[in-house]
Amino acid sequence: MFKKFASCLLLILCFSLPAAAAEQRILVFGDSLSAGFGIGVSQSWPALLGQRLQAQGSRYTVANASISGETTAGGRTRFAAALNQFNPAIVILALGANDGLRGLPVSAIHDNLNFMVKLAKQQKVRVLLVGMHLPPNYGQKYTDEFHAAFRNLAKREKIPLLPFLLEPVALDRDAFQADGLHPTAAAQPKLLDHVWSALQPLLG
Repeated sequence: MFKKFASCLLLILCFSLPAAAAEQRILVFGDSLSAGFGIGVSQSWPALLGQRLQAQGSRYTVANASISGETTAGGRTRFAAALNQFNPAIVILALGANDGLRGLPVSAIHDNLNFMVKLAKQQKVRVLLVGMHLPPNYGQKYTDEFHAAFRNLAKREKIPLLPFLLEPVALDRDAFQADGLHPTAAAQPKLLDHVWSALQPLLG
């Protein structure tokens, strides 16, 4: 009886361990646009991404380490710890909006993003870089340099770039909360579809 039980247990372990080992994590590392600011966390596009992957029976799960108000400098200080904590296979790096809105030096934004991208690549983590666009009142020179920072980094490091996270809803005032900055819960599925288009090739 004991031998039969031991044999069954061994079979269970043999089949379950590879399945567990196959599970991989996607780390969303962003600011309030990814943290679900002003809406339920479960309504945010990263949460919807996790639900979509689960519904598809994917081996990927989602961890969201986004923080409202985060800048690239803040992200840089906690990025290594996040990689160690979540051990992701893919990072969706969606920082820079707060830097731009504060008019911070583009060179610093680039350096911080570059640091995080290189650190991820050193650990064999695939990176999807998510960019942001600024309104024209920041001046043509600054906005051009800001947009180019994402594009140039992605090109040099040979990583995929989603140029503008809010592109599907940017011109729809009803898609934003009262502050005019953060998308509503109803807009999150559109953001998910937008991110999905760039993420899908990384899922293998």
